[in-house]
Amino acid sequence: MPEPTKKDETENESAPPPPEQKTPQEGGNEKGKDVVIREMTSSSDEDDTTVSTPPADGMSKPAERKDSVWSLGEGAPEESEKRDDSQRSTLFVEKPQSGTVSVGGNITFIAKVEAKDLLRKPNVKWFKGKWMDLASKAGKHLQLKESFERHTKIHTFEMQIIKAKENYAGNYRCEVSYKDKFDSCSFDLEVTESSQAAPSIDIRSAFKRSGEGQEDAGELDFSGLLKRREVKQQEEEPEVDVWDLLKNANPSEYEKIAFQYGITDLRGMLKRLKRMRREVKKSAAFAKGLDPAYQVDKGGKVRFMVELADPTVELKWYKNGQEIRPSAKYIFEHKGNQRILFINNCTMTDDARYYVTAGDEKCSTELFVRDPPILVTKGLEDTSTYVGERVELSCEVSEDDANVKWFRNGVELSNDPKSRYRIKVEGKKHTLVIEEAAKNDTATYSVMTTGGQSEAKLSVDLRPLKISLALEDQTVRLGQEIHLKCEISENVEGKWYKNGQLIEASDRVKLYHKGRIHRFVIPVSAVDDEGEYMFVPDAYNINIPCKVHIVDPPKLHLDGLGENNTVTVVAGNKLRLEIPITGEPPPKVFWSRGDKMVTDSGRIRAESYPDSSCLVIDAAERDDSGPFRITLKNEAGEDTALINIKVVDVPDPPQAPNVTEVGEDWCIMTWEPPANDGGSPILGYFIERKKKQSSRWMRLNFELCKETTFEPKKMIEGVAYEVRVFAVNAIGMSKPSMPSKSFVPLAVTSPPTLLAVDSVTDTSVTMKWRPPDQIGAAGLDGYVVEYCFEGSIRCSGCQAETNQTENLKEQGFVQASFGISTDLSEELGEPPFNLEADEWIVANPELTDKTKFTINGLPTGSKILVRVKAVNAAGESEPKYHPQPILVKEVIEPPKIRLPRHLKQTYTRRVGETVNLVIPFQGKPRAKVSWEKNGSPIDKNDINIRNTEQDTIIFIRKAERGHSGEYDMKVEVENLVDKATIDIQIVDRPGPPEVVTIEDVWGENVNLSWKPPKDDGNAAITGYTIQKADKKSMEWFTVIEHYHRTSATINELVIGNEYYFRVFAENMCGLSEDATMTKESALIAKDGKVYKYPVYDDFDFSERPLFTQPLVNTFAVAGYNATLNCSVRGNPKPKITWMKNKVLIMNDPRYRMFSNQGVCTLEIRKPSPYDGGTYTCRAVNELGEAEVDCKLEVRVIYHGVINPGEPLSLAGDNQLHSGLSFFKLLMDGVPPHIIDSYMREVQADKTEGK
Repeated sequence: MPEPTKKDETENESAPPPPEQKTPQEGGNEKGKDVVIREMTSSSDEDDTTVSTPPADGMSKPAERKDSVWSLGEGAPEESEKRDDSQRSTLFVEKPQSGTVSVGGNITFIAKVEAKDLLRKPNVKWFKGKWMDLASKAGKHLQLKESFERHTKIHTFEMQIIKAKENYAGNYRCEVSYKDKFDSCSFDLEVTESSQAAPSIDIRSAFKRSGEGQEDAGELDFSGLLKRREVKQQEEEPEVDVWDLLKNANPSEYEKIAFQYGITDLRGMLKRLKRMRREVKKSAAFAKGLDPAYQVDKGGKVRFMVELADPTVELKWYKNGQEIRPSAKYIFEHKGNQRILFINNCTMTDDARYYVTAGDEKCSTELFVRDPPILVTKGLEDTSTYVGERVELSCEVSEDDANVKWFRNGVELSNDPKSRYRIKVEGKKHTLVIEEAAKNDTATYSVMTTGGQSEAKLSVDLRPLKISLALEDQTVRLGQEIHLKCEISENVEGKWYKNGQLIEASDRVKLYHKGRIHRFVIPVSAVDDEGEYMFVPDAYNINIPCKVHIVDPPKLHLDGLGENNTVTVVAGNKLRLEIPITGEPPPKVFWSRGDKMVTDSGRIRAESYPDSSCLVIDAAERDDSGPFRITLKNEAGEDTALINIKVVDVPDPPQAPNVTEVGEDWCIMTWEPPANDGGSPILGYFIERKKKQSSRWMRLNFELCKETTFEPKKMIEGVAYEVRVFAVNAIGMSKPSMPSKSFVPLAVTSPPTLLAVDSVTDTSVTMKWRPPDQIGAAGLDGYVVEYCFEGSIRCSGCQAETNQTENLKEQGFVQASFGISTDLSEELGEPPFNLEADEWIVANPELTDKTKFTINGLPTGSKILVRVKAVNAAGESEPKYHPQPILVKEVIEPPKIRLPRHLKQTYTRRVGETVNLVIPFQGKPRAKVSWEKNGSPIDKNDINIRNTEQDTIIFIRKAERGHSGEYDMKVEVENLVDKATIDIQIVDRPGPPEVVTIEDVWGENVNLSWKPPKDDGNAAITGYTIQKADKKSMEWFTVIEHYHRTSATINELVIGNEYYFRVFAENMCGLSEDATMTKESALIAKDGKVYKYPVYDDFDFSERPLFTQPLVNTFAVAGYNATLNCSVRGNPKPKITWMKNKVLIMNDPRYRMFSNQGVCTLEIRKPSPYDGGTYTCRAVNELGEAEVDCKLEVRVIYHGVINPGEPLSLAGDNQLHSGLSFFKLLMDGVPPHIIDSYMREVQADKTEGK
C-alpha cells in the first residue's frame, strides 16, 4: 500500500457533504461543486482581500462530521459547471463515494461504467492526491479488481484497501477515459482510531521542549522529581526546516531534498511554495497574521496564532475550505487580541492549506507534515564468495516497506526485471540478491534511507583448478573424426588453440562444453588439421596440450565435374580437362579408354603435374564421346574414377507454335520440342511476338521458359499478333520456328457489380445489379442469371460461409436481411459458394441486356442462391454471387405514404402551369392506391393519375381554377390503410375593382375610393396600383403601387389640369388585366398665383457591366459538387453567360447557373477530371461587356496508392513515354482503360526499339 500524500490545492479541498445535506440537484452534479470550490480557492490565493463567505452556523446539522463541512461561498456554480462539462462527458453509472474506516479495517470503493456505447473496455486509473498512480502500488494493502456483467453491459472497477493505516487518509480520484470521452470523480477516505484501543499519545512530542509553534512543550516534563542518574544520551541531529531549505535551494536539488527529508508530495509542496512567494498585502483586520508556512513532524503538535486589530470581530478557521470545529484534535484559545489554534497528534491528512477569516478578510498559511526519518537499524556486512555462487546483502530499517535506495560504487541500482540485481523487501528487511556472482561483481555496495546509510564490500574470487583428464596424442586417417577431450575441476569456459592460433567454432569445427568436460571435434579431418592442439581455461594460467597426425591416401578431386562426372565440349573446340589429385607419396596417374591406354602424345593425350593430371583433346569430334578412366596409385592405396566426355551442338528449331486460348491482353501458346536437341538437353525456350502488320519481333521473356507452354501478356485488345519460338541448350540458341497463325486478343468482362434483391413475391424473386466495371473491346452481349435451391444439393463452403457471415455480423460488417444486401464475396475476397457447374439452373435461356431480371415459377417458402454472369464474344465472365440465401416469400409491409415536405402545406400553382406531383409510398404486396377530390372520385379525363409499386403521380398539363381543392390519397395493403391529404390551389390574376369614385377635390389633392374586385383570382388581394392621366393627353402614369387600402389621396396635381384616374387590383400572380377608371374627371382649379415647379433632369443610372468580385482559381475533388462564384453590376441588367475553355455552356444537365442580386454562381455537379479547365463568366448589356475567368482543377482521391503522383511502372520501367505518368494522365481526365491501352502500346514500342 502506498503512503498517501496530501491533497493538491487544485483538487477538491473538502470532502463531499453527508447524505442528509444533499438535495436532488446537489447529488446529481458533484462535478459542478468541485469546480466551484477550486475556483473559489484560486481566487482567494490571487487576492487576499477577496474572501468567500463560509456557511452560517445554522446551516450545519448536529449529525455532520466536523471534518466534512461543505463550503460553497456566495458564488453561483452554473458558469463553472459549463466550463467543466465542456471538457468531460459523463461515463460513470455509479461513482465511488467517500468513506470512513477504522485503523486496521478494510474498505472498498466501487465505480461502474456502462459499456452500451463502447466497443471495448474503458481505461480506468486510481490516484492518490493529484499525481500518484495507485496501479503501481498494488500489493498486500491495496488491491484493484475489475469485472464485466454481460446481461447488463456494466464494467465494475473496485479499489480495496486492506488493514488501513492513519496515513492512508486523504483525497482520492478515479479517472475513466475512452477515446475522446473522459470523466473523473474525487472522493475522500477518513481513517479513525479504533474505539477498542486507547488513543495513542506521542510521548516524545509531549516531553519535547524545543520546536516551532509548540507553546506548551515541556509542560509534562516531570524529570525534576526523579532521581538523577547518568544516562548516555543519543546524539540527535539538529532540527531542519525543509521549508527554508526549499526556498533557498536550487530547483535542481528539490528532488534530492524531498527524498532526504521524507517529502512524498513534492509537486504539491512546490506549488504552494510558489504561491507563498507572492507579496502579502497589508491587512486592516489582522495586526499580525500567520506565517507563510509551518512545518511539523508526524505525530507532533503545531500552534497557529494571529493577532486581531479589533478583538470583537468574529473569527473562523478553515482547512482546505472546510471550517474547523473544536475537538480533541483541534483546540482554540483566546489571549487578548490573540487567537490561537492548536493541532495535536499531526498526521499526513493535516498536511494542507489553512486560513482564518475575520470579517471580509482572511489570512492563509501552509502546514507541511514530515514523516520521521527512516533509520538503518542493522547495517550491511562485508562478504566474500566464489564465482557462480548466490549472494545476498541484507539490512534492516526502522519502518516496514520504507523507501530504500541501493548503490554499487556510488551508482544507484534499479529493480528492473532485466537487471541481474534483484531487490527483495520483507517488512523492515531489505535484501540485494545476485543469483550467480561474477568476477566483476566485486565492488562496494551501499544502502541509503532518509535517516541513514550503510555500506559493505563484496569480494568474488575464482576456485583453484585441477586437471582430472588430460588431452591425448592421436593419429587420424584423412576424412575420419578428430575427437579431443579433457576434464577439469571447475565449470568454466575455455579456448582451443592450434599451433598457437585461436580456433573458433564453425560448421566444420565443433566445440562442446558440458559441466567440467570440454571436447573438440572435427567430424571429417583434412590434411591441414595436423598440428599441435592446446586447451586453455578462462581466468586460469594453465594449458593442456596434445598432437594430432593425419594420414593421406591418394585421392581424385572431381568436385568441379558435372553429374555422373560428365564433361561437355562443343564440337570443333579443344578440351583440356584438369583433375586435382592428392596423396603422400605423390601417386602415379594412368588414363585409359576401354582397353586402350592414353599416351602423352597425339590428338588425345594425358599430361601429368605434381598436384593434378590433365586430359587434352584437340578439335573434338562426335566420336570422341564416351567414358575415360583415370587411376591413382601409391603406397597408401589406390583411387580410380570414370569421366564421361560428351561432344554437343546447338539444337534444331521447334515446330510452329499453336495458340490455344485468347484473353483480353493475353493468350496461351503451346509447341513441341525440336526433333534433335544437339546432344545436350533443352534448357528452355525464348518466345517472340509481333503485330501482324509489323516486321519487328519483340522478345517476351528474358529468362528461359522451361515448359512448352507460355502466356504472352500486355497485348492490345483487338490487334492481330503472331508468335514464334527459339530452343536453347547449353551450347546456344537454335534458329527461330515458323510463325504461328495470327490471332486477336479478346477478353471477357469483369463480373457484374452490386448484385442485390429488388423484390420478392410468393413465386418470384427480382434481382438487380450494375454493369461490369471493365467491359473491353468485345463489348457486352448480355447477362445470364442462374439459381439453385438451398438444401436440395450439397453446397461446400455454405456452412463455413454462414459461420463467417455470423462473425462479420457481430463485428458490424454484414447486414443480413432480404431488403439489404452486402457483397460478402468482396469482403472475403472469394466467391461464397462452391457448387458444380451443372448444379445451377439458368433462369433466362436467352441473354438479357437489362440489369434487372425476375425469376418466376419458384415454390413458396423455398430458399435459393443466385448468381449473375456477363457474356460477350470472348465468353462468360466470373459469376457475381448474392451473399445470402433468398427466401421466396413475400413479406407484408404496412402501407406508409412518404409525403414530401412541400406538399404538407398548400401547394400553389398559376393557371396554365403544369402540375406534376410525385408522392412516394411503401407497402407490400400489391399496394392499391386511390384518389379523391373534395370527397368525390377524380375525373381521369381531366387529371392524369399514374401508379407504380413505389410511388403515384398526379399530372395536370394545364392547371385551371377548377383544379383547386383537397385531394385525398389512400394506400391499401390487404386490411391496412394509410391516408394523406394534399391541398392544391390554382391561382390567377384578379379582376379589376368594381367602382372607382372621386370623393373630394381640394387644392392640388384628389381623394379616391373604390370597392374590391369580385374575382380575387383564388388568391388574397395583396394591393392596388393607382394611375392618373391628363384629360388632354390621356397618357397614364403610376402614382401609387402596392397600396393596401380601398381609398387614397393623390397629391401634387398640376393646377389647371383635369385628370382621370384608374385602379388595378394585385395578388400573388400580378396586376389585373383590366383597370376600373373614374367616370368623371377631377379639375384642379386655379386659386391665386400658380407656383411653377423647378425642372430637374433625370439621373442617368446606365452603366456598362463591371465585375466587382472576380473568379478565383479553384481545386475540386472528383465526385463532390463544386461552385464558382463572382459578382457583377451594370444598368441595364447585364445578361450572364458561362463558357468552358471558350465554349459556351448550354443545356448541359451537369451545370446549374444562378444569378441573384448581382451574384453569379456556376454549380458543377459531381465533377470528374474531364471537367477541369478554364471557366469564363461573361456579362453583356447595351453599353458593353466584361469577362472574368479562372482555372478549375479536379483532383481524384486514390485509396491504397503509396506515392500518388509517381509514374506507375509496367514491366519494371519507372517512367512512361515522354515523362507522362499514369497519375498525371488520369488527373488530366483520360479514362483509365484508355490510359491502360496507351501504356501497353508505349511499352511494346520500347521493347521493339531495344
